Amino acid sequence: MSLNPRLIKESFSSIQPVMGKAAAYFYGRLFAESPHLRGMFPPAMDVQRERLFRALTRIVWSLDSPDGLGAYLGQLGRDHRKYGVVAEHYTAVGNALLATVRRFSADTWDAEVEAAWVAAYTAAANLMIDAAEADAGVSPAWWPAEVVDHELRTPGIAVITLRPGAPMEFTAGQYVSVQSARWPRVWRTYSIANAPRPDNRVRLHVRAVGGGWVSTALVSHTRIGDTVLLGPPVGTMVPPGEDNPRDILCVAGGTGLAPIKAVVEHVIASGRRPNIHLLFGARTAAELYDLADLIRMEAAFPWLRVVPVVSEEPAYDGLRGTLPGVVQRFHSWTEHEVYVCGPDAMVDETVRLLRGDGVPPARIHRDAIRAEE
Repeated sequence: MSLNPRLIKESFSSIQPVMGKAAAYFYGRLFAESPHLRGMFPPAMDVQRERLFRALTRIVWSLDSPDGLGAYLGQLGRDHRKYGVVAEHYTAVGNALLATVRRFSADTWDAEVEAAWVAAYTAAANLMIDAAEADAGVSPAWWPAEVVDHELRTPGIAVITLRPGAPMEFTAGQYVSVQSARWPRVWRTYSIANAPRPDNRVRLHVRAVGGGWVSTALVSHTRIGDTVLLGPPVGTMVPPGEDNPRDILCVAGGTGLAPIKAVVEHVIASGRRPNIHLLFGARTAAELYDLADLIRMEAAFPWLRVVPVVSEEPAYDGLRGTLPGVVQRFHSWTEHEVYVCGPDAMVDETVRLLRGDGVPPARIHRDAIRAEE
């Protein structure tokens, strides 16, 4: 049975406008047929439905890029270990997915389309299962981590230092899922804000989101000595290789600074001395929560230039404007390696402008994490 990306994309296109209803139907069908799986999911399913939509969209539109899709599915398979997912669960998920696509594909569904979806899901599930089983032999499904420092930098932003109970390998620029004891089975993703360290500690920059379960728990209710759970590090916004001669542009909006700072730390530790422009933006000066530490780094490494940017404070005595707009005020970035992280709209606009100015897509690195709460 061979894959047919065209048929899958055509049928999926008819589902996208009603994806909210389709996701709700999928989980309703899954839990009706396999009620024992409900306990693996959080009490509120809104974020879970959004995650399903994003993952499915990425998979469908990556079917023509097997290498990148394989890497993403392997990452998903390893990450799903923290939920307790095992091989036999994939059958129930596949049955619910096919029932959902069949119901919402309208007139585009036929035997040929069904065969294409079965082939695609079988291949994807096998990749995820194989990756999870391979990972099980070398890495835990999750790490308990002790809170060893908790700094409230602003009323809504905390910098939290964690000490995992066992070594946790990661690459600068990656992120982890976090579960607070206050909300079992509810995981949220946060970028690691430092490069790997000998003491195995990791830092998170967390902004409390209105109504956010985990972010509010981490910012307002977490104390030194508490324990959280960390999922496996994932993400593809990795730092440049040591043989990369290019200078670097970093564009960080709000707590999107976290992975950017990790990348800069990695470059410093590598011994390379590229010129680095780090644009750090926020709405107000008070929200430039890590500026003091960035200034200390700048003083120690003259080839690092830190440029704070404020967008919504007319009295601010410094550079004002949006990050995409400020990026365009400087000279051309076409010969730079570029890293962008922060709110989705800012990242999208910055990437659009950079590409329009001639920066090759392969040199633009982004791994935007949505405010999922």
